[in-house]
Amino acid sequence: MYRIAPSILSANFAKLGEEITNVVDSGADIIHFDVMDNHYVPNLTIGPLVCEAIRPLTNAMIDVHLMVEPVDRIVPDFAKAGANIISFHPEASGHIDRTIGLIKEQDCLAGLVFNPATPLHYLDHVLDKLDLILIMSVNPGFGGQKFIPEALNKLKAVRKRIDESGKNIMLEIDGGVKVDNIAEIARAGADTFVAGSAIYHAGKDNDPHRYDTIVSALRAELDKV
Repeated sequence: MYRIAPSILSANFAKLGEEITNVVDSGADIIHFDVMDNHYVPNLTIGPLVCEAIRPLTNAMIDVHLMVEPVDRIVPDFAKAGANIISFHPEASGHIDRTIGLIKEQDCLAGLVFNPATPLHYLDHVLDKLDLILIMSVNPGFGGQKFIPEALNKLKAVRKRIDESGKNIMLEIDGGVKVDNIAEIARAGADTFVAGSAIYHAGKDNDPHRYDTIVSALRAELDKV
């Protein structure tokens, strides 16, 4: 099963509720929520209040990607605001196992995020506790960047680990995902695809839900895998 997760970082914030409703009605599966703190990454985005505001608008899972440091303080706030999945970067946690436990104590699924230059050895000790692994195919901090091809090798390595573990762990990719490369990314092992500008910048006024055409195009490529 493939999941499409539009990142609201690229949405029109002047009408964010409408954007989220439309993209889900167009066939998206998950709402990806990028949280940046102008500390761990050089950008500042959105917090728990926005998550709380959009929670009543959709039954879709809200996937919160925390690009913040330190991370533990903000986890309960996003859980209370309605997050279903909370992911964090190992570099942003003093104790990775503790942060995973904190997320699960809030009844959320826990994810670990790997930047392009972050080694996979962190998985050696916590793979059995994770619900999601997110591979960054751009350096975090800004939308609209180009896909880094080396991410494909990283996906293959993580897919092998997941399959050998026998665990039901989502493998997500984030950064530069578009119609032209989503099939290749899926072949490398990803099953969940974050796309921001590729979706929100391709909206069509004559689509019933504005994003029907682009979501259908992404699905068509995945059907080829």
